[in-house]
Amino acid sequence: MIYEDFQHLLLEKKENGVLLMTINRPEVMNATNARLHWELTKIWAVIQDDDSVKNVVVTGAGDRAFSAGGDLDWVSGMVGNPKAVEGVRQEAADLVYNILSFEKPIISAINGVAVGAGLVVAMLADISIISKEKGKFTDGHVKLGVAAGDHAAIIWPLLCGMAKAKYYLMTAEFINGEQAEQMGMVSLCVPHDELMDEAFKVANQLAKGSQSAINGTKNTLNGWMKMASPIFEASLREEMLNFLSDDAKEGVAAVREKRAPNFPSAQ
Repeated sequence: MIYEDFQHLLLEKKENGVLLMTINRPEVMNATNARLHWELTKIWAVIQDDDSVKNVVVTGAGDRAFSAGGDLDWVSGMVGNPKAVEGVRQEAADLVYNILSFEKPIISAINGVAVGAGLVVAMLADISIISKEKGKFTDGHVKLGVAAGDHAAIIWPLLCGMAKAKYYLMTAEFINGEQAEQMGMVSLCVPHDELMDEAFKVANQLAKGSQSAINGTKNTLNGWMKMASPIFEASLREEMLNFLSDDAKEGVAAVREKRAPNFPSAQ
């Protein structure tokens, strides 16, 4: 594949070997559909093979969202559908493992709301920078009636501790930019109009440093999350089994109808 093959990811080369990757579905707040989910798993190998790229800055198109969760039509197609669930389970695993194995630094510029697969990219980035005014995120799985799978089980406890991780993953409350920085969930929180400048400042600083030293440091630290792969796999199993449940059916319906869910398991 080449960069032009990606429909929902814009790839733009900047100076000093910095690549800007923009999640590009602004008409739906960069929500993840089946194609974008697949692209997010595949892009890292393509960038890895591009020797002209030293690091990647990732952000969302527009001024409202980094990526606002899963497209409801796509998510609805998973509920009660074992074949669809297995396909997404494999892609979700690939997304996390491919990011963790990517050897070049990733800087996320969280310019708005981040949920779902986009949040995986934002949080697994080596350096995460969030907008003070507009940046916020949640792992909203439990509101859909499914366990928090994906990345959260392996990185959130490392970032903010087990107590905070359990609280925010089990309640699905949003975390804003200032909270995220105070809790250690992100690297930096900056004013919105300085976000991209700060992201490129960091990217250029890294690009001018020892690539072998920086990449080696990144890859060593990612070993903490790779060691937790059994926990990650368990979280994925819980999530995907839940997609076959009545709770998931109710959770998706509640989101679509913009009402509070009435989960069968809570009755």
